[in-house]
Order: sequence, then structure tokens, then C-alpha cells
Amino acid sequence: MEYRTLGRTGMRVSEVCLGTMTFGDQVSEADAITITHAAIDKGVNFIDTANMYVKGKSEEIVGKALKGRRDDVILASKVGIQVGAGPNDIGLSSKHIKKSVEDSLRRLDTEYLDIYYAHLPDYTTPIETSLRAFDDLVRQGKVRYLACSNFRAFQVCKALWTSERHNVARFDLVQPPYNLLTRDIEYELLPLCVEENLGVCVYNPLAGGLLTGKHDFAKAPAAGTRFANDAMGRMYYERYWNEANFAAVAQIQSVAEGAGKDMAQLALAWILTNAAVTSIIIGATSLKHVEHNIAATELSLSNDECSKLEEVWYLLRPLRFFYGR
Repeated sequence: MEYRTLGRTGMRVSEVCLGTMTFGDQVSEADAITITHAAIDKGVNFIDTANMYVKGKSEEIVGKALKGRRDDVILASKVGIQVGAGPNDIGLSSKHIKKSVEDSLRRLDTEYLDIYYAHLPDYTTPIETSLRAFDDLVRQGKVRYLACSNFRAFQVCKALWTSERHNVARFDLVQPPYNLLTRDIEYELLPLCVEENLGVCVYNPLAGGLLTGKHDFAKAPAAGTRFANDAMGRMYYERYWNEANFAAVAQIQSVAEGAGKDMAQLALAWILTNAAVTSIIIGATSLKHVEHNIAATELSLSNDECSKLEEVWYLLRPLRFFYGR
């Protein structure tokens, strides 16, 4: 396992980050603990969860899995998406942030989070208000570093400016989607991250499983897959399940077969060729999947393979004059 420096934090994290969104849903508690221990044993030292994953159950399972091994990992959780029926059980208000971190620490059975994400932008709360609340948590030692997920480039830039202006803790890591089918962060967000020395931990590296090559556009998503999941299936279906993406997948499959490589591993290894990326979040429903995906870090891609994968993007990217996004 190779490790990359996470922005300006000084922390080194594994190229693979274990995602736990399936823990307590598609993956039982016992299997989740086995997967977590196996990942750590293979060198993974970065674990990602969120307060809203399976209504908090994911955090509880991660807490159990890290019993006696907490110091071995960089642990991240998130706040922002609705977690209850109350009017303040959502967003990035000071009230919600400070209540949520206490709930997460309790479920994770830890005294601190290494990384705490704003899970998504809150258009009703000034970013200054949110950052001051996050800064309080850093000063109290409950959180080491701050991060944001699903923020656009201008929102990240505004947050950095606000932190500098008010002398409060800043975001040191971003978490956007990134894969061979979804590359718009290359236009503005990634250059910003390089310029400002922000870590980048990407999610959906296999496009919800589409880049495994196991799906058929002419058939309904198979049971047990992310596209058929009760909680998140519709979102993933609307995000990736379309004719253009399936045509691109066929091209990628051809590149993989020509190189004698597994397509999913090829897709993951391609992401790691981008020096702006710090780590890839891999979710899994079995130990076999985790081991298979971790092995992608040992894969090297030739210039010819990268060129052929670049041609795939030509079919998906905007073909006309295109400014920024």
C-alpha cells in the first residue's frame, strides 16, 4: 500500500479509503467488522463514514470495528444531510453541527475525529457561521481537521477566503465524485485543490458499480447491487444508468480486455494516475470485493492505455464551447 500526504495536514493516508455506507444495510455487522480489520491489515489507514449512513448504524459498527485499533486509522465522518424529523436536524447551523459531532463521537466510541466533513453546502446558513462552529470543535480537540463534500469550486474558494479573513480553521480536504464517466471536477475544482494544497478523496470511483461491467442496460438492475438498493438505488440509477454511460463502459471494457486487465481495477488505477487525488473511497459488500479493489493500487497503466481511456471521455464531455462547469 502506498500513502499520500493529505493536503497541508502532514498526515499520510492510504491511496484507498474504506467507505462504510453499506455497513448495517447491505453488509451485516459481523461482515463489516471482518472487512474493516482485513482492510487495515492490508495497509488501509483511512476510513470514511457519515452520521446519516443507515441512520447512524454505520458509525456504530465502525466504532465496534475500531475497538483497540483506533490509533491505527485516520477516521472521517460528516454532518449536514437530514438525520431526524426536527427542523434543526439538517444543515450546517452551529446548533446542528455541535449536536451532530457529539452524536457521532458517541456512536463511534472515540474522543475525536481526524476529519469532519460538511457533507454538502447549506444555502440557508452563512459559511462564516458554519466555519466558526467547526473552528470551535477544532479548538476543543473534538476534531483535528475540517473538510467538505459535494461543494463546487466557487464554494470551496469562498470558504477558504472566509477562514483566512476571520482566522478560523479551514477546509483541508474535499470529497467529490470522480470516475471515468464523471470528470467535471478536472475543469475547476482539482486545479483549485492543487493551488491551495487541499487533499482530494474521491467517491463513486466505479460509478456505483457500473464500471465493473456486470450490468446490462437492457435489463433491470440486479438485486443486491447499489442500483437496486432500497435506500440509495434511485439516486444511483438517475446518476449513472443511461445509454451514453453504457456505451462508454463498453469502450472501457475493450481497453481492459486488450490490456489483459480487470476493468474495475483498471478504472481505479486510472484515478490514481492523477497526482491531485489523495485517496479513493472504495465501498464493498464483501471481503472479496475489498481485496480485489485494494489490489488495483498495484496496477500500472501504460501511456497507450491512458490515451485510449481519454478517448472515452471525448464521447461524454461537452463537445461545444464550454466555460468552467
